[in-house]
Amino acid sequence: MKAGSRSGPTETDTTMNLSLSSMSERERRMVAIGGAAAAVLLVLGVILPLDRSVAQAHERIVRKQADLVWMRSVAPELASAGPVQPGGGNHESLLVVVDRSARESGLGSSLAGSDPSGAGGLQVRMEKASFDSMVGWLSRLSQQNGVEIDGATIDSTGTPGIVNAALVLHSR
Repeated sequence: MKAGSRSGPTETDTTMNLSLSSMSERERRMVAIGGAAAAVLLVLGVILPLDRSVAQAHERIVRKQADLVWMRSVAPELASAGPVQPGGGNHESLLVVVDRSARESGLGSSLAGSDPSGAGGLQVRMEKASFDSMVGWLSRLSQQNGVEIDGATIDSTGTPGIVNAALVLHSR
């Protein structure tokens, strides 16, 4: 064997040449189809769902901004009306007040039950209730009917904005 010659593969033989020009027509077609499929999966699997969720978030922000504008427009009228007297002068039981106001707030279907809780208290269970509606309802109960919240346990249902809750309410 001569000093400069080697038997076996040379360094240039062992490196992979991955240029399209060195591939057969069939291999070039497979690479093109695979690239197109990857691009379609990227668009359908990532970009479109992301775009859809951004559009939904934008719509929700627009609705919330419209609500804020409305609230600001009626705030002077409400402020000039003066404070609401707790209990409203009627002598309805806490159970009746809670049931009626929940139905008026669109939460009637979410009322899962209620049980007495101590003197003048009521434990209320809500299932699959809109969190925003429930918070507004509790605020109105407090301001208009003099109902205090003694305790609350709120759990997510896995659906954004929908919760299960156990509330302990008490008349002032």
